[in-house]
Amino acid sequence: MADSDIETSSNHNSHHTTASTTSVHVSALDGIINANSLFTVAVFVGITFDQPRDLNLADRTECNAGRDVERDLVVFEVISFAFFLFSSLVAQGLKLTINLLNSKETDEVFKANINSDLLRLGVVGAAGGSILGCVFLLLSMVEVIQLRLGLLSCGNSLAIHTVLALVVLVSSALSVYIFTVFYSFRK
Repeated sequence: MADSDIETSSNHNSHHTTASTTSVHVSALDGIINANSLFTVAVFVGITFDQPRDLNLADRTECNAGRDVERDLVVFEVISFAFFLFSSLVAQGLKLTINLLNSKETDEVFKANINSDLLRLGVVGAAGGSILGCVFLLLSMVEVIQLRLGLLSCGNSLAIHTVLALVVLVSSALSVYIFTVFYSFRK
């Protein structure tokens, strides 16, 4: 970021955040980083210890998931991992910028005056990475369900109900998250 994009003077206009709103942004960025850390660890553990052929509860052998489902699972997990990592790094970079611009005193972490348009862009980028990470994590969980309970195309009611519950709950939570991110920028 150029020095002209970020101001640390005491002049406040509509394009610069105040000390009180900067502390809210730092807290929001901390939340994004913490949530993404948990998701990133979960995805990494899933990739590391995934052995799909060990357990399959499908009643009919033609309902067993094939190599294409296994391949999709790995692809979705890696993409999810990448989005969570992207989001965490963007949020951490914004937080670092805020802290470095505050002052020479390291205990005054909530006083930076930052261009609000750049801050919004960074927060939306971090939130977008988290959202896309959740979408790909959801897709990978659907593949895990198919590997363990059988293909959805076979009409296995347990697999279908499990996927429906997962999609409804995750979609609802993502909808609330998306709404709150955009609502926060209207205030």
